[in-house]
Amino acid sequence: MASRIPFLALAVACTAQAQTTTTLSPVTITGRGDPVIDVGGWGDVPLSKSPFSASITTSEQMRERGVQRLADIVRIDPAVSDAYNAEGYWDSLTVRGFVIDNRSNYRRDGLPINAETRIPLDNKDRVELLKGTSGLQAGVSAPGGLVNFVVKRPTTEPLREARLGWQQKGSLLAAVDLSQRFGDFGLRLNAAAERLDPHVRDARGERTLLALAGEWRLAPGTLLEAEVETSHRRQPSVPGFSLIGAMVPAPPDPRINLNNQPWSLPVVFDGTNASLRFSQRLDARWRWTAHAATQRLKTDDRIAFPFGCSAENAFDRYCSDGTFDLYDFRSENERRRTNALEVAVHGNLNTGGAAHALSAGVLRSDLQARFQGQAFNWVGIGNVAGTLVTPEDPTLAPPAGDRDERSTELFVRDAVRFGRATTAWLGLRHTRLARGFSQSFTTPSVAFSHELAGGPLVYASWGQGVETAVTPNLPSYGSAAGQPLAAQKSRQIELGAKGRQGDASWGIAWFDITQPKPTDTGTAFFIDGEAHHRGVEATAAWQLDRWTIQGGMQLVHARREGSQDPEVNGKRPTNVPASALKLQVRHDLATVQGLSLQADALAESDRIVLADNSARIPGFGRLDLSARWQQSTPSGTFIWRAGLDNAFDRRAWKEAPLQFGHVYLFPLPPRTLRLSVEASL
Repeated sequence: MASRIPFLALAVACTAQAQTTTTLSPVTITGRGDPVIDVGGWGDVPLSKSPFSASITTSEQMRERGVQRLADIVRIDPAVSDAYNAEGYWDSLTVRGFVIDNRSNYRRDGLPINAETRIPLDNKDRVELLKGTSGLQAGVSAPGGLVNFVVKRPTTEPLREARLGWQQKGSLLAAVDLSQRFGDFGLRLNAAAERLDPHVRDARGERTLLALAGEWRLAPGTLLEAEVETSHRRQPSVPGFSLIGAMVPAPPDPRINLNNQPWSLPVVFDGTNASLRFSQRLDARWRWTAHAATQRLKTDDRIAFPFGCSAENAFDRYCSDGTFDLYDFRSENERRRTNALEVAVHGNLNTGGAAHALSAGVLRSDLQARFQGQAFNWVGIGNVAGTLVTPEDPTLAPPAGDRDERSTELFVRDAVRFGRATTAWLGLRHTRLARGFSQSFTTPSVAFSHELAGGPLVYASWGQGVETAVTPNLPSYGSAAGQPLAAQKSRQIELGAKGRQGDASWGIAWFDITQPKPTDTGTAFFIDGEAHHRGVEATAAWQLDRWTIQGGMQLVHARREGSQDPEVNGKRPTNVPASALKLQVRHDLATVQGLSLQADALAESDRIVLADNSARIPGFGRLDLSARWQQSTPSGTFIWRAGLDNAFDRRAWKEAPLQFGHVYLFPLPPRTLRLSVEASL
């Protein structure tokens, strides 16, 4: 079923394949570079010199920390928290206290995609996160953040890499990454197959990925790139627990799966993505690009779904005795399609005493969603122990909620540099949106930065974003199910400073964001006042000899304002921790060549469960331990990894999303061992 993701930065050093765009401030550091970020839109400006907040999670970091899915980056970036991340379902993130929209806040190599699916990471070079409003980078996007998946491209040197992985209790992964050049032509192949057997009972599944990327240097200054990816995933999803009457229960055994009926069927995600990009250098200062992409998704969404307690007339929680109403939900053969084409020109020129870095272009995107008949039928009573059995009822209701959306976006950006130290960053995007009705809007962005003596950068920025909320596609919403609301504007102010010297970096930023706020009662969905989030983020990274220490913290003051319900005004939003701390310490041992030991600590404050703030889940902390040994042999290099996540087997609630007007509670996964070996031949 449909689902829904604080801020901060950690500085990340990585090697990045420079493509066309860049920006933002760091979030995690492993290595010694000053990376750029494509999704920011400002070319090859390093993160340390960009007037925005951002983070990069590289493929190397993903392997080191056992990242299996996008939701796992909540363990790395304190700006990010969970927003309904169930085992077996798609990923949902909260950034700076705002849930980012799976329909509009995700990009693949800079072009829009639909993230109402599980996106494989095996063929991704890095995951970029632009924090805050993104009206300059995207015509439609919720505030909080913009996620960009950067696809692996052919390498300069031949690459032969294979990986085997095991994760408790029985997941097995095999993957290969191969790259070869043939003169001016290069190819890169990624393939993966995995048997899924997570800690949760009755959630076994499997997945596969096949991806091919190529590039052809047709002439000096002319580059043609193409890639295609197909993926399949089949696994039962795991619903959340909830309030037991008026009580927040103690966290249960995290291995319990409430979707364990004999008739429970897996969720199936099938996806195909393809893109073609042409780059042409016009002269020493100017070039133009044309980039087209298509995405095809097919989903069978099925679950035995716990929802409310009709016996006590409470539909946002479970019953006082731990029972609940159970529904047979089926929405099969969901089809989603996204097509995008962007044509842009980029260049540099001088006018008087100012140097301009200019970009201008047009982006056309078309999105379609097609749904068949759905089942959402009451089938009986379940309980939180998962021991009651009910009959199935797959009777389908008439199909509803098909969606079509087309947008044309014109954009222009100009980074104006005055002398050595001061830059004005000016941008404007005009969007015409058609989705049953038509709307046009313009989203400006302005920032100023100044480099102080010795290198630190101070900046101030102001920008807007536009989002379009959609009523959940469920029968309880009547004829409004699946229908969009009118587009709404959010606004952000950000002040920050950052610095980088040698192997040390730091950053601090303050932001203030307002967003028109949808209210979801479970039967109605409408704009009702606004959410107002203000916060401070701070990051630091330091490397000395064999020690690497990095981390960050976030403090966010989030409140609801202007609601029709005076009881929620001035209250904290649900499922948003007011503070988060994430820290990594790594030591490369001198006594054993190639061996590194690492500890990752995470701590989050409490989260609100109900809109009136009458219930909350406690804060929690967890510690992950890992080891890495790099072994060089005549036949190649082997990297052995071992990790123990949640090393002290802490029991806690990790998130409390309010979904379809219902409170869900998800427990922290238990202590989990993972092992892998990677061979580069």
